Parts: sequence; structure tokens; C-alpha cells
Amino acid sequence: MPLDFQRHLRRENFKRSLVQCTLAGAVVLLLLLILDAVTQTVLIAALAASAFTAFAMPRSLHADTRHLVGGYVVGMIAGCLMSMLYAMFPVTNITLDHALMIVFGALAISLAMIVMIFTRTEHPPAAALALGLVLNEWHATTLIVILAGIIGLSLIKRLVLPGLLDLI
Repeated sequence: MPLDFQRHLRRENFKRSLVQCTLAGAVVLLLLLILDAVTQTVLIAALAASAFTAFAMPRSLHADTRHLVGGYVVGMIAGCLMSMLYAMFPVTNITLDHALMIVFGALAISLAMIVMIFTRTEHPPAAALALGLVLNEWHATTLIVILAGIIGLSLIKRLVLPGLLDLI
């Protein structure tokens, strides 16, 4: 067996890994209870990926508050902007409308990435949020709940950080 795998099999590391993964799952459960998990699946998936980053790699650059919250703010701005631009093109042909949505979704990801790089708030799941805001219907309440969710995730991670290990 590789050395890293053996290290994780040790009793104390296994217990810590179990606790950290359970904590990440509990945070996502809370977010699922608050958000409409059926209609907002892409947005929930982004938050779940952020929970993985925050609790599996808590000392990673992309798991700090600046990257978690800042990345989501950038992702929200890019996604909202591209969603509004997409809405300005009323197309009656369903195939063309679908293609247009895909184009604006890709533009949302690109815009989010470039702004995150320039603002040093890179957080990959936030690019998925930008895409999700183009692909899904959303309201101001959705944005507030998502922002509250990522802030909550960041605060919980910060509170328990002294007891967390980088699992990968």
C-alpha cells in the first residue's frame, strides 16, 4: 500500500477524517434544508464542493474566508450579469434558446474565473455557481441564502480549524 494511504488508516487519522467528513456532511445537510434542493441542484452542488474544500483541505489557500466568500461574491456577480444578458435575447426557437443559454453559461464561467484571478479570490466551486445562475431560475432570496450559506460554512470551518487536519 502507498505510504499516504497507510497514514490515513492509522486509528487517530481515521477518526479525524470521519469527524471532518461528517461535519462537512452536516453543513451541507443544513444548507439542503434551507435551499430548495430540487430546483437549485447546481447551486447546491457548488456549496457541497466548497464544503469538501473547507473540511478536507482546511489549510488550503482556496479554503480560507477570502477565497470562499470572495469567490462566491464574484461568481454571483458574473452569473447574475450573464443571466440578465441572456434574458435580453427572447428567442422563440427552443433549440436556439438552449444554445444561447449554453453560450451565456460558458461566458459566466469565463468572467467569474478572470475576475477571481484578478481579485485573488479563486474558488473553483464559485465558477459552478456562476453557471448555475444562468441555467436555473433564481431570485434575490436565492442569492441571500447562498451567500449566508457560504459565510456560515466559512465561520464553522474557522471555529473548528484548530482541530482539523488536511486530509489530502
